[in-house]
Amino acid sequence: MLFNRLFTPTEPPRQLHGVRLVLAGIALAACNFVVLLDMTIANVAVPHIAGGLAVSISTGTWVITSYAVAEAICVPLTGWLSQRFGAMRCFVTSLIGFGIFSMLCGLSQTLPMLVVFRIGQGLFGGPIMPLTQTLLLRIFPKELHPKAMALWALTVVVAPIIGPIMGGWISDNWSWHWIFFINVPIIVVILFAIFTLLQAVETTRQKRPIDGVGLGLLIIWVGALQVMLDKGREEDWFASPFIIGCAVVSAVFFAFFVIWELTEDDPIVDIKVFRHAGFTTATLSLVLAFSTYFSSIVVIPQWLQTSLNYTATDAGLVMAFSGVLALAVTPFVPALMKRFDPRLLVFVGIGWIGVIALMRAFTWSAGATFWTFATPQLLQGAGVALFMVPLTTISLGSVLPRETASAAGIANFGRTLGGAIATAVVTTYWTNQARSDAAQMAGSLNGAPELITKLQGRGFSTEQARGVLDQTVMQQATAVGTTHLFMVAFVLFVFAASAIWLAPRPPRNIKPAAGH
Repeated sequence: MLFNRLFTPTEPPRQLHGVRLVLAGIALAACNFVVLLDMTIANVAVPHIAGGLAVSISTGTWVITSYAVAEAICVPLTGWLSQRFGAMRCFVTSLIGFGIFSMLCGLSQTLPMLVVFRIGQGLFGGPIMPLTQTLLLRIFPKELHPKAMALWALTVVVAPIIGPIMGGWISDNWSWHWIFFINVPIIVVILFAIFTLLQAVETTRQKRPIDGVGLGLLIIWVGALQVMLDKGREEDWFASPFIIGCAVVSAVFFAFFVIWELTEDDPIVDIKVFRHAGFTTATLSLVLAFSTYFSSIVVIPQWLQTSLNYTATDAGLVMAFSGVLALAVTPFVPALMKRFDPRLLVFVGIGWIGVIALMRAFTWSAGATFWTFATPQLLQGAGVALFMVPLTTISLGSVLPRETASAAGIANFGRTLGGAIATAVVTTYWTNQARSDAAQMAGSLNGAPELITKLQGRGFSTEQARGVLDQTVMQQATAVGTTHLFMVAFVLFVFAASAIWLAPRPPRNIKPAAGH
């Protein structure tokens, strides 16, 4: 086979040096960058996608949740796949599949087509992030591992800066289809570099049995959850027997999944790692903090575009500020971890993002300026940098060395799935809250006849005047609903920050973990 000729298992791997090592590192980091870019670039484009496919904005978020849940299924399987088939084979297959489904996403003409292809994109994109870490650590000498991880972490920070700007500009000036097409030429270049530079770094393969039952249970309960999230708002959630059925199927098969994986000798997902208090607590804090954070970066650009008439480019610029301080602060985090308890850094980082949520709740309004929106985005970046690396270190430092890969996969699984659930719940809450606030405002509005008369005096017909008044009320109500949302986010961030103190204190001078 082609892969057998190109990628030969070598233990230890052939060492690269000089320019070849640098180019190989950049190629692997670029893969991670493309996957992360695809997540952030789509958030800003949701209104354009929804408009182009003639669906509502809330329905358009299926584009985000479908990818996230598909990715969540694959991430915890990465360890088993790389051991069974080889890290390079899995990596190249994932990259090719991601490129093909990116092309298909761009060619989609209906929402069901796009959602199906986004699921395929997520299934192939899921393993890329952990595999880029694995391969970077494999090709770089041990003494250069910190620099290799710094290169990898740089893509994690830079992608959220470039993604919203690029997504907004492409949507405004070209077409939303190009946010997917843009992946294809980048992946072709990366594949050329991979085939040229990394032929002798394949890992040895192990004939591990596949836990078919566990995999089937995982797909069923996550799939049922995905359908529930996608159709929930449309079906009025638990007022629908169909949604109740999906919830029951997901809950029942999740229970079977947990029981099976706890008793299986070679589980496809090793959930026994939750016996470690540090890992369990850190994962809980990560899922809560990231889910709340991720849902906000979905809602904010939608609000700016649909209610405040921001272009996708301007909304992207607002969102991009969140990466600036993160980029500046991240290099100092390892030194801070040597001086302070990592739990304190996590508490301060998540707590700071909570303060920023509170700041939004009290300063954002329908009449706020660009910088009123951009400043909190800028400030919260420092909090993201402070909590991500220490939280990962506490999590992975709490498990046995042989459990590290499984623990990293499960933590990423929880983070990704939590983001998908939060997006569905928060967009529903946001829309319902705006409608409720609009009804209250309309009921207490004084002087409406006089306002209509004034508008008529400016040349508006009666119907046009009522339309303008209704639009103004809805705009203000959406702004109030958004501030209510950030009040709830503040409470969740406080809880996530406080939960980390349940974790045992990590050893002093603990080194930052490689797996983010």
